[in-house]
Amino acid sequence: MLDLRLVRENLAEIQRRLALRGPDAGAILSDFKEVDERRRDAITRSEALKAERNALSAQVAQLKKSGTPAEEQMQRTRSLKDEIERCQAEVLQSEQQMQNLLQQVPNVPHASVPHGTSAEDNVEVRRWGTPRNFEFSPKPHWEIGERLGVLDFERAAKISGARFAVYWDEGARLERALANFMLDTHTREHGYREVLPPFMVNATSLFGTGQLPKFQEDLFRCEGSDHWLIPTAEVPVTNLFRDEVLEESQLPISLVAYTPCFRAEAGSHGKDVRGLIRQHQFQKVELVKFSRPEDSYEEHERLTGHAEAILQALNLPYRVVSLCAGDLGFSAAKTYDLEVWLPGQNVYREISSCSNFESFQARRASIRFRPEGQKKIEFVHTLNGSGLAVGRTWLAVMENYQQADGSVRIPDVLVPYMNGETAIRPR
Repeated sequence: MLDLRLVRENLAEIQRRLALRGPDAGAILSDFKEVDERRRDAITRSEALKAERNALSAQVAQLKKSGTPAEEQMQRTRSLKDEIERCQAEVLQSEQQMQNLLQQVPNVPHASVPHGTSAEDNVEVRRWGTPRNFEFSPKPHWEIGERLGVLDFERAAKISGARFAVYWDEGARLERALANFMLDTHTREHGYREVLPPFMVNATSLFGTGQLPKFQEDLFRCEGSDHWLIPTAEVPVTNLFRDEVLEESQLPISLVAYTPCFRAEAGSHGKDVRGLIRQHQFQKVELVKFSRPEDSYEEHERLTGHAEAILQALNLPYRVVSLCAGDLGFSAAKTYDLEVWLPGQNVYREISSCSNFESFQARRASIRFRPEGQKKIEFVHTLNGSGLAVGRTWLAVMENYQQADGSVRIPDVLVPYMNGETAIRPR
């Protein structure tokens, strides 16, 4: 959420930068000035009435002390009580209107974010690795997995419906191997602290990271309760420090979590219907950072590099793309997408999004820190990124390491995690 004072003092500039996301975003604050003036007027009138009441109360006390009649002042004090109650109700109503307005406003794009209105305007920053030249026509992962007997969509549909998968044997082991490899790399080499959070959260947590109230249709809720299945570990991990004040010496805090993720995929009908790209349930290793404001963009580059390191260790070609303003997520000020090469589909596909949210989430979740030697506390900056999405890494391995005989070679770094197996072969 944006700072009220920042918006008030820089309204035209904030509107200009929000308009980079698209005309709808630019128009959200069109009523801000009217709502703010109504709110401030109600507060001013309320304070004036309270001041008058206090002065009259003091006058009544003086008159009674001196034995002078004070009925007129007491009558005015009683009438002021009703006026103050009406005015305070107006204050509360205007405060709620302001909160509702600010909750709809997305984050302001960072100055370095490319201009554009859709994914076609995203800017490629760099590439790593060279796509392999196949001596045969490479197949998509769903064909490879089903032929090897390690991926089963039919039985998944029977027990759960569309957009679910069952992994068998070496397929299940490969998923587990990838997750363990990622966790070991991030904790042992990149300095992250591992945490295993709950897989259900309350609505307050989802509000803190920006999923609620705007994106409720993308979430799964347990009927009759305030338990929601997490769409990403970003939600519980970021909220670990909700309503807390950290010490500057604790920052930056770097956390990594491996969890299942649950997404309704609302509005994605007919999109990525085959394979593992867009599932209702998938596993992900998530990186989350809490940083001092002045360090957050350096930490953003570092976090992105840590996600890239996994792809490099697996020798999976990829590219880094800076999202344009029109393609940014609601809470993000800047985002890099890592897109892995999938030869079976002849396309680069997103495998990680690494974002800097600046103080947007911290303000919603009240996550602050105390600068050393200062009394005033500030909001931290929060960052996160997939390090990586395990299912998408699984399918990238299957497609990039497929062999002419139908087998899939295991990347060297994963062999120890696969009990020494060097390939998944047809049964």
